[in-house]
Amino acid sequence: MKQFEYISPCHFGLESILKRELSDLGCEISKVEDGKVTFTGDLNTCAKANMFLRTTERVLLKVGAFRAETFDQLFENTKQIPWEDYLPKNAKFWVAKANSVNSKLFSPSDIQSIMKKAIVERMKLKYKQEWFEESGASYPIRVTILKDEVTVSIDTSGESLHRRGYRKLTSKAPITETLAAALIMLTPWNKDRILVDPFCGSGTIPIEAAMIGAKIAPGINRTFLGETWKELFPDTVWEQVRQEASDIQQKDIEMTIQGYDIDGEIIKAARQNARFAGVDQHIHFQQKPVKELSSSKKYGFIITNPPYGERLEDKKELPGLYKEIGKAFQSLDSWSYYIISSYEDAQKYIGKQADKNRKIYNGMMKTYYYQYMGPKPPKQNNSKLIV
Repeated sequence: MKQFEYISPCHFGLESILKRELSDLGCEISKVEDGKVTFTGDLNTCAKANMFLRTTERVLLKVGAFRAETFDQLFENTKQIPWEDYLPKNAKFWVAKANSVNSKLFSPSDIQSIMKKAIVERMKLKYKQEWFEESGASYPIRVTILKDEVTVSIDTSGESLHRRGYRKLTSKAPITETLAAALIMLTPWNKDRILVDPFCGSGTIPIEAAMIGAKIAPGINRTFLGETWKELFPDTVWEQVRQEASDIQQKDIEMTIQGYDIDGEIIKAARQNARFAGVDQHIHFQQKPVKELSSSKKYGFIITNPPYGERLEDKKELPGLYKEIGKAFQSLDSWSYYIISSYEDAQKYIGKQADKNRKIYNGMMKTYYYQYMGPKPPKQNNSKLIV
């Protein structure tokens, strides 16, 4: 099958996790850059990436790359791309997004308009017609220009891949599904260890953990734009990948995952989201403040996204809140704690320096992933007593 090049964007600081995911899928990595990973594969690779990747926002089919310092160069080079290999006569196509950084061409609207005209001119030449009704499937085109180097791609995902389809109700400051999954994958947690999120909000971290533990593909309950591209993708490609995702699920396993929040209404929303995700049987949600956090179990994990205090009036409450967090953690001395926060004094009020501190950009917001490593549990003795 023909090989293509794909680009998958991710949160800045999480490129290594996305690279690992792609390698586990059998993809050939060609480049790792800030906020994205480029890889190669066939059309089946594209479908699998959309279905199984937990930490990327979308899968982009790269169709061209060139240098352009003027709008004339942008037009001519865009026109040279073999658009007829990707867009059928009735394709609905537009330049959905244009980003420019440190480049001579910096107006997104002008870039979008000129590239659209260039694509139409190419289509006129190849399809021998003057007008296109654009009544068919959608092909949103994305362009990035970095230091005058232009990269052109088509979005195969459609809605961002963080939209798994289960989160119907959210809290005030929800963490995205892709970031939640990445935070879990940055820890050594596995389905055999207890996991607690004491600030669970609408349940994203516990739900993503349950999906990972039960091997539920993040894309199993949604569709992708590439599925509508009948001229490019054989139907069997998406059918086979969806069947593979269904076959590997392990919903009957046992896990101990708990989510707490001080807001009773948002706990109801979390339970409903877990039902939509098909993992409600694996998660116990309860209204509870962090100061009441306790457990008789050992060697558990806390992975959480506590309030950042983005509003000025909320910042006054942060020292007291983070002191409560630190006090609650003291009673769980064999546990590991992983906390994402933009609050720079978090460690000060928790009362302990993190073993590791990873910088992650949540959109444009700089956050820190404070990682407190607990002791490893003793190895299980698997020998059996013979009577």
